[in-house]
Amino acid sequence: MDRRWWWLWSQCPGLGSARIRALRSVACEWSVGPAELWSWPTERLRTLLSWPESCWSSLERFRRLHGKAPQINVPDNVLLPGDRQWPQGLDRLDRPPVVLHHCGDPLLLQELQQQQAVAVVGTRAASAHGLAVAEDLGCTLASMGWPVISGLAEGIDAAAHWGCLNVGGRPVAVLGTSLERVYPRNHETFQAEVGRKGLLLSELSPGTSMNRGSFVERNRLIVALAKALVVVECPERSGALISAKFASQLQCPVWVVPGDARRWSSRGSNALLRNQALPLLTAADLADHLGAGPLISASASVAQDALLAAIGDGASIETLQRRLGARGNQLSSRLLALECEGQVVCEAGHLWRRR
Repeated sequence: MDRRWWWLWSQCPGLGSARIRALRSVACEWSVGPAELWSWPTERLRTLLSWPESCWSSLERFRRLHGKAPQINVPDNVLLPGDRQWPQGLDRLDRPPVVLHHCGDPLLLQELQQQQAVAVVGTRAASAHGLAVAEDLGCTLASMGWPVISGLAEGIDAAAHWGCLNVGGRPVAVLGTSLERVYPRNHETFQAEVGRKGLLLSELSPGTSMNRGSFVERNRLIVALAKALVVVECPERSGALISAKFASQLQCPVWVVPGDARRWSSRGSNALLRNQALPLLTAADLADHLGAGPLISASASVAQDALLAAIGDGASIETLQRRLGARGNQLSSRLLALECEGQVVCEAGHLWRRR
């Protein structure tokens, strides 16, 4: 019952994270539920909450609109604080979201609840090198069983998610818009694909207008959901640097891919290396540090057995492509994962052998 009423309170215009938290504190202090608070006169609430006049006017209109006994229907795709699948990392934020809307595979919420995912972020105006690294990271992390979190923006975000999708991985996109909106517009098909094979998340209610500040705000959610953050490439003024700042506050490990010191789009990420961020030279370094992710399954083991059998006494990527009918990028990321596990080794001439 409380869940339904807190959902109603969260829909009141002007009641953001801080004010809902203050309202919960009042409920706790006076040992009442959100339903009883709904019936309290505005004058009584005013004595306990220091909200601006505009907020009280909004609340009055909202309560009149819904009446004393409102019909409350919580959408199926909404998470609220206290729900079993509510991600624990969000509660560590100074401004946790009031609600979380989701679309896609709800089973991925189980991994996010325990911060069992890796975030990859960077600039929209990335270099060819940055895009290639981000895609490789997406491939490798997915092959190791890690959900890959990013913001679904152009550039590094998109490359990481494409890499993840290319090997059958599970991408998690935290949007700066409500779920029904697409930004940039050319990502309509891409966003739908992520929603089908992974998960879309947003703290914004349906119908919310686009706001540039929302794209900055979603960075805190990306970090709070992640076990580690990788900054691939970003300039000196970038949302990725805001993500790194949140990571520092939440004690989330930050890895940085060193970039061209002469390129403007690498100056921000390179600067992070002066501030205790870990340099990431290869995707294998990260895979070796993290180990197998939560999505390693029996089906992955079957595929692994088939790959090891195809290697036999030794095989190149081209040979394995012919034997397995697989794409080169899929094989490369899987072989890299097996190398990290100590099961295969790459010898001279790019010939792969079993240990």
